Formats: sequence, structure tokens, C-alpha cells
Amino acid sequence: MKQKVTNQTRRKMLIGGAAAASTPLWLNVANAQADTIKIGFPTPLTGPFSAEAQDQVRAAELAIKEFNDAGGFNGRKAELLVRDDKLNPGEAATRTLELIEKDKVNYVVGSLSAATQLSINAVCKERKVLFNSISQSDAINEAKDWSVYTFHEALNPTMTAGAVARYSIPRFGKKIVFLTADYAYGHEMVRAFERAGKEMGATTLADIRHPLGTSDYSAFLPRIKALNPDILVLCNFGRDLVNSAKQCTDFGLKNNIKIVTPVLLYTARLAGGPDAFEGIIGGTSYYWGLEDRIPTAKAFNDAFRKMYNGSVPSDYGALGYAGVKTVLAAVKNAKSTDTMKVVTALENLKYDFYKGPEYYRKCDHQAVQTVIIVESKSKNMKDKYDVFNILTIEPTTEKNMRSCAELGHKA
Repeated sequence: MKQKVTNQTRRKMLIGGAAAASTPLWLNVANAQADTIKIGFPTPLTGPFSAEAQDQVRAAELAIKEFNDAGGFNGRKAELLVRDDKLNPGEAATRTLELIEKDKVNYVVGSLSAATQLSINAVCKERKVLFNSISQSDAINEAKDWSVYTFHEALNPTMTAGAVARYSIPRFGKKIVFLTADYAYGHEMVRAFERAGKEMGATTLADIRHPLGTSDYSAFLPRIKALNPDILVLCNFGRDLVNSAKQCTDFGLKNNIKIVTPVLLYTARLAGGPDAFEGIIGGTSYYWGLEDRIPTAKAFNDAFRKMYNGSVPSDYGALGYAGVKTVLAAVKNAKSTDTMKVVTALENLKYDFYKGPEYYRKCDHQAVQTVIIVESKSKNMKDKYDVFNILTIEPTTEKNMRSCAELGHKA
């Protein structure tokens, strides 16, 4: 189903931003222009999150194509300069600095880790370059890491894990165990789930942490079974989510425990298969099945299908699309590529590009948006892409977010 990013393709991305082995004519034209609008796009093309990163690139290229096909801005085309940050904060900072200093990008969009996005943001903050993050993080919204150049199109753990907690605890019980990847993303998801659970009287029995990239979870599973929680929360991502879900299923934990995850990845479900993920509930920023109820989701899916041989976009792919599309929309609204004019235009942007109405909160530039709660299924699938049932959609609201004052901002 996925178009794999090959070594040849990756080399093309690194030098010109193409997401297909044969560079489209529209991108050749864009590269030929000295005054193209350049968007740097650091993301981990290699490593445990590579599948999600590759989808980010594909969807971001669609946003570029749509902008260019519509005439660009005053005849200026846009191009995407993709760099592999290798899921390493130091590498992410180096690649971002190169994009700014050497490649002279106008803006930066990207990231796929709580840690790497903070290093990307630090470079952009110092260099006064607009950065739209498309990866989950609570820290990036906090005043100590934030700057006027920082925007956050992705959901954050408070929104995502909170929505999953609000759905699952009343239905499945209050005794919670976490299986947590031991880095910023995992820790933030635990904090957010506990924050929402506290209001419902939930109790944490244990937070069991594992190293990023763990392949064998057998040492953790007997302890989880002995604790006998009502809910097991998998606070991990990418291959870690796939491997832990498979091994929890094989160990029989689903017999007495409801398994949930703050972010139920479409790509992880495809990689893990229907049996491993059967019945697991989680949150997501996007699922292509929204097209049955949201017209812009249908339009986005159809454009993606046309560009990529009938495949559908993933959740993090959709964020790649939205992260680029909002910045380019702000360029048009500002009638300028000047950074501060584009910042102001983004602050005032009200948009519905792929999942329903959104806007950026003024104090921290967090995208205020819905959270979709989905459940993985193995039966009654219309086709190979039909892997989730949409259980509910938590509405767009600021009341489920940390307040501006709590984040250290002036309200």
C-alpha cells in the first residue's frame, strides 16, 4: 500500500525535496527558479519512525504541488527541502542550521519526536525563522521553549492522552498501568493521561519504562499481568508500539485488561496487523475514514490517492500536509514572505484543510482542533485501508488544553 522511500528517492529528497524517484516537472520548474519559497523539512527518514516520516514527506509534497499548481505566490513557486534528522536531537539541530544558513530556507516545517522538535525549535528561535512543528510535544508550547516563531500544528499529549483517558476510564475502570518509552514523548503522555484521570478518580499502579527501540518486552509482561490493572496504556510510538502491542496480545493480556494508547498510529496498525491491534483503542489527529463526514477530508484523501496510486494518507502524513499548507496559506494572506508578516497571518488564520475547523491559539500558537478516538478492528473491513472504527470525536475546544498562564504565557 505504501510507496517506499528508496535510497535513490532519499538522495533526491536531500538535494531537491522530491518524494518520488522520477522528479515531477512542476518540481523541476520550482528548483530552476532562484526565488522559490523554500520550506525546510527535517524528519527521521531512517530509524524506528521512518514509516511515519515517509508519509509526512509524501503529504507535504502534495501541499507543495497544490500551491504551485494554483500559481504559487506572485508567480513564485514553493519547494520542499527534506533532510534526515535520524531521530537525533543533535543531528536535527545540525540539519536545521544547514537549511537556514546554506540553503536559505524561508520557513521550517517538520519533526517526528518530542526531543528533535525542541532542538529544531531552538535553532529556529535563535535564527528568527518560523517553525511549524508536526510532532506531539507539550514542552514546545511552554514559554521557556516557545518563541513568536514557534507554531504547533500537531496535537499535544495533554490533548491526545487526555481525550483517550476521558473516553476509556469511565468505560473500563480506574486502575491504570503504563508501559512507557523512556523519553520525553512517553513521559508527557503519562503525565497527560494521569492529569485527566485524576479528575475521574483513577489510580496509577505502575509506570513501567522501557528504552526507546526495545524489541523484547517479555521482562515487563508478567509484572503487568500480576498488577491486574483495568487499563494498560502503551505510551510509545512507531516500532515500539507495534512490538509491544504484538507481545501484549501474544501474552494474553487482552483477556482481562483493556489496552489503550494515546496515539494509535495508522502506520503501526498496518505494520502490526489486525490480530495484534484487535480491540486496542487510541487517539489520533486524523483518520482517512473522516471522509464520510467531513468534506475537506474527502478532498484531501482524493488528492493523495491521485498522487500516490490509490493509497490513503496516515495521521502523521496529514500533519505534514497541514503543516506546509498553513504556512503557504499564510504567505498568500500576508501578501508577503516576510517572516513577521507571515507569523501574524498564521495567528489570524482560520482554516479547514483536512479535518474540520482549526485555528492557532494566540498565546502559544497551538493548533486548536479535534481529537479522534478510534478502535482497531480485524472484521468487517471494506478494504485493506479500513482498519479503524471511529468511536467518537472530541470537539475543538481550549478547555481541555493547559491554560496560557499554566504554560508561562500572558493570557
